[in-house]
Amino acid sequence: MEILIRGDKIKVTQSINDYLNEKLSKLEKYIDDYNNVRATVVIKVKNHEQKVEVTIPLKKFILRAEESREDLYAAIDVVVDKIERQIRKNKTKLQSKKIKDNKDIVIDFIEDYDEKETNIVKRKKIEVKPMSEEEAIIQMELLGHSFYLFKDATTLRPTLVYKRDDNNYGVIETE
Repeated sequence: MEILIRGDKIKVTQSINDYLNEKLSKLEKYIDDYNNVRATVVIKVKNHEQKVEVTIPLKKFILRAEESREDLYAAIDVVVDKIERQIRKNKTKLQSKKIKDNKDIVIDFIEDYDEKETNIVKRKKIEVKPMSEEEAIIQMELLGHSFYLFKDATTLRPTLVYKRDDNNYGVIETE
């Protein structure tokens, strides 16, 4: 696995790099084609807290976890455990679904707006993949988000699934 490490207000030392490589190598047994996977790790420091964010995009889904602790190495341990738990928890769900390898489609739906006027503080480009509503819910839960944008496999239209306050799910479809 190729690991890209970026430090925000912290210098990433060789010992941090080695520790991350050692811990993330635990995931090798779960991930097909482990050597061709790229993990992105962001380490941030705010006051006395060390925050570690790990994102691992795979062909069929994205693994993502973050953790804040006073001890950086403890945060790394917890974040790797979270990712491993995500894999184990959803392994049967992911295997039971017939996830097809379709062409990956990137939709850039954000128009050029004046950021000062609208107060946009973050901008992301996302990859929208064809999948069923059930697969989108799994992805949303894996990422720990309250909504997920995907391309509906049957209608091929951008669709949004979201978690409601009553712990049920809602779907917003486009025309």
